[in-house]
Amino acid sequence: MTRYTSATPDDRRQMLDAIGVGSADELFEQIPEPLRLGRPLALPDGMGEAEVYERLAALAGRNADAEAQVCFVGAGMYDHYVPAIVDAITSRSEFLTPYTPYQPEISQGGLQVMFEFQTAMSELTGLPVSNAGLYEGPSSVASAGYLAMGATKRSRFVVSRGVHPHSRETLATYAVGYGAEVAEVGLEGGLTDAAALAAAVDGETAAVFLQSPNFLGAVEDVEALGAAAKEHGALLVVACDPMTLGILRPPGECGADIALGEGQPLGNRLDFGGPSFGFFCATEAQIRRMPGRIAGETEDVDGRRGFVLALQTREQHIRREKATNNICTAQALNALGAMVHLAWLGRRGFRELGELLVQRTAYARGRLAAVDGVELLHEAPVAREFAVRLDAPVGRVLDRVAERGIAAGYPLGREYPEFGDGLLVAITERRTRAQIDELAEALGAAVAAEREGVAV
Repeated sequence: MTRYTSATPDDRRQMLDAIGVGSADELFEQIPEPLRLGRPLALPDGMGEAEVYERLAALAGRNADAEAQVCFVGAGMYDHYVPAIVDAITSRSEFLTPYTPYQPEISQGGLQVMFEFQTAMSELTGLPVSNAGLYEGPSSVASAGYLAMGATKRSRFVVSRGVHPHSRETLATYAVGYGAEVAEVGLEGGLTDAAALAAAVDGETAAVFLQSPNFLGAVEDVEALGAAAKEHGALLVVACDPMTLGILRPPGECGADIALGEGQPLGNRLDFGGPSFGFFCATEAQIRRMPGRIAGETEDVDGRRGFVLALQTREQHIRREKATNNICTAQALNALGAMVHLAWLGRRGFRELGELLVQRTAYARGRLAAVDGVELLHEAPVAREFAVRLDAPVGRVLDRVAERGIAAGYPLGREYPEFGDGLLVAITERRTRAQIDELAEALGAAVAAEREGVAV
């Protein structure tokens, strides 16, 4: 028998004899009869390799991916250009095949990648300490909640509704296990309601969670909003889009104790939602509570530069009662893609890319706002994403525009019932002026058709 060949009847008989069971059916006697299928699985006959390829290609062709459509969908995952050098380096066997550096003395390349990645993220966020990466943005937010509870000995979180819905949901789920309370603060004019936030924060608050740019694309005044957290001794946690950190003040300069987010825009494709990686940066005061791994720089006995796993707060490595995280991987390969992307761009290129996003977003915002039946959802400043209202059912408008090969944006009503007529539009460097003009024309035609009751 090989790993690809099913067990033969003789193999099954030997296994049943070894465990003292008369038949395979006896193994399932504890499962109620109504829950059992009672017949063989309805599986088709096997196919040859060429037939399987054709079948899978046909199934894949049914997906409307970002390569087949002009994609203006964002909402946390973005259709950025990934330079060829990213694949060239991340596909090297020494990076692609290792799982994790449990033996640092033979993993110097991987550890150096972690160290360089940490250095880059620390510089981007304006905070002195970074870990080697986490699963993705939402779990990073949840990990920040646990850190804040340990640091403040409190069990209450105040979260802006401008924080990504998936992050808020993940935090709320984890909070049940943490024994923590979550209070949400609404939005006003596309921005976090400052008065409501100040009223919600009290002496029992462990952390205040903000996002800038927020889910509606608006750039928040993090420093002003964070004053309430500082006044009551709570930690200020700021989720951020890494692609905007070349043009916006970094969270660390705005008073954030923790800056984190979704790293997909850096060197990672959409890939239908994953995998990607999360980043997590903090002040030095929180270094021993940070989740995941931290690589450090050192010297060997001969004075040569080397790297080590300096800190790990995982329960696999330290006493369980002292552990602050149980994450099993740092998504190091995805983080390497980000590091390669940043190195390829360089400091100047990264800033120029941010400026390009702002310019094209401003053009797109103005262009769409001039369309009959489309108006801005808010007037707050934006960096690379913005929200509009449609004077027609959003879902039907999106279907009409999709017929022209355009994914027009993300329907806000999915996550925000109060914005049922809202559409979130994202801009990346792949979206040209001509494509933006085409989107404006398509949206206008779709809204007009819906108003006139023209059949799809």
